[in-house]
Amino acid sequence: MTVRPAWEVEEHEGSATTAWFDVRLAFTDGAQVDVLAVVREAGVSIEDVRAQPALSLDDLAALADWIEGPLHEACGDGPGTGWESAGALRPRRARPAWPRGMEGRRLVAEEYRAAQEEGADPVLAVMCATGHSRRRSLRLISQARDAGYLTPRHARR
Repeated sequence: MTVRPAWEVEEHEGSATTAWFDVRLAFTDGAQVDVLAVVREAGVSIEDVRAQPALSLDDLAALADWIEGPLHEACGDGPGTGWESAGALRPRRARPAWPRGMEGRRLVAEEYRAAQEEGADPVLAVMCATGHSRRRSLRLISQARDAGYLTPRHARR
């Protein structure tokens, strides 16, 4: 993770300072997250996030926790020193690891059937399990059907 001070503003005649930082998280799987974060006495808030691939809702909720410690370290002596190393981030993927091929299709089918048995939305269950979009999850479900792990959706006449 790298942290670069963007700008700072002194409020109320120097009694409080608000600082903005550009934060870049680069993960080992090639995922990247760029954040514009604001550090105030009250804590850290996030003004802008750009991620490739998109973050899951769980990862988005955890983003402030990921960057809070390194941001406070970076501004401990005050911003303005350029790019700084803000400490190591534990390896983490932007989305959960999901096996490819037949194993992935089998797991998709298991998630789908488990959600059906619980009366939950099976597509949403696959989306949550894989971290993929609705469109990609529907494609995975279709592949699981084609592989014979799920029953055909429509009877052919």
